[in-house]
Amino acid sequence: MSAAITEEQKRYMRRAVVLALKGKGAVNPNPLVGAVIVKNGHIIGEGYHEKYGELHAERNALASLTEDAAGADLYVTLEPCCHHGKQPPCTDAIIEAGIKRVFVGSDDPNALVAGKGYQQLRKAGVEVIPHVLKEECDSINNVFFHYIVNQTPYVVMKYAMTLDGKIATITGESQWITGEAARAHVMEQRNQLTGIMVGIGTVSADDPMLTCRMSGGRNPVRIICDSHLRIPLTCNLVRTARQIPTIVATISKDMERMQALLHEGVEILRTDAYDGHVDLQDLMKKLGERKIDGILLEGGSRLNYSAVTQGIVQEIDVYIAPKIFGGESVFTPVAGIGILHPDEAYRFRYTGMEVYGEDILLRYRAL
Repeated sequence: MSAAITEEQKRYMRRAVVLALKGKGAVNPNPLVGAVIVKNGHIIGEGYHEKYGELHAERNALASLTEDAAGADLYVTLEPCCHHGKQPPCTDAIIEAGIKRVFVGSDDPNALVAGKGYQQLRKAGVEVIPHVLKEECDSINNVFFHYIVNQTPYVVMKYAMTLDGKIATITGESQWITGEAARAHVMEQRNQLTGIMVGIGTVSADDPMLTCRMSGGRNPVRIICDSHLRIPLTCNLVRTARQIPTIVATISKDMERMQALLHEGVEILRTDAYDGHVDLQDLMKKLGERKIDGILLEGGSRLNYSAVTQGIVQEIDVYIAPKIFGGESVFTPVAGIGILHPDEAYRFRYTGMEVYGEDILLRYRAL
């Protein structure tokens, strides 16, 4: 199908992708969607899904029309919805506007849509051209696609290391391994993903805030894996729990300790046990039920190892700084007992590289 698409049509779809990305951090757990309406070779309307619960991209584009849309083409990054949710079906609005052709990037895996949007449009006489720049459109919604199919968060394991694979000096100091540009990109990730997760070891060592320090950014829900409720009541995360949603995942039954944390505004989430610790698979199910669709895992080496071995990681983002720390330290990105043979390795596939100042980001996806 894509072979018949002209360069001009690709340009309109790429414009829709650019628009869709403007919704980062505001639409979760909905997808990022952009739409462009073209008539006689000119854009006469465009829009994107701006905020969860508000108008979808297609209706925003129709609301921005500079002339009648009858006979026009619509370029939209995701299959138009055809069901009533917080908003009415976009297929109805498209048909009522007299749109002649709809060019679509990604299929919607949501069971309420999943091809039904195409069917409704075609039944009404609208020509549908699917899979236009599909890979580009798919790439902006990895989080949504995983969440809508599995009902668990898309987990991005992030860490920064030196050229010799260290995440800290021999004294344990880790601020800062990467430069300002890479750290700014991490803030963008914190804004885009609904949750951020660390282990109790990170809390004890760094006393972090885990906030989004970018202009206009959104703080993620803070999730701490603390199997035995060792988190200090005086730490930054507990002290600010009434201002920023904070969840402590545990297997502890210490009611007195739980009450003390609840009093400070912390949500306690008890999970099944896995080898004496929080069962991360069970935790993901419970977080998915709370509409947490994506998580930035900034855990220490032990939590990272548990996340990989329990199979909850969908993506790994590795920032590499042009530095050498040296030393025979134990400060490695992923710890645990490790494997015995190379062929037992947990495998991921390379998906891309980006440059931030002097640092590079390597991105991998689960097989």
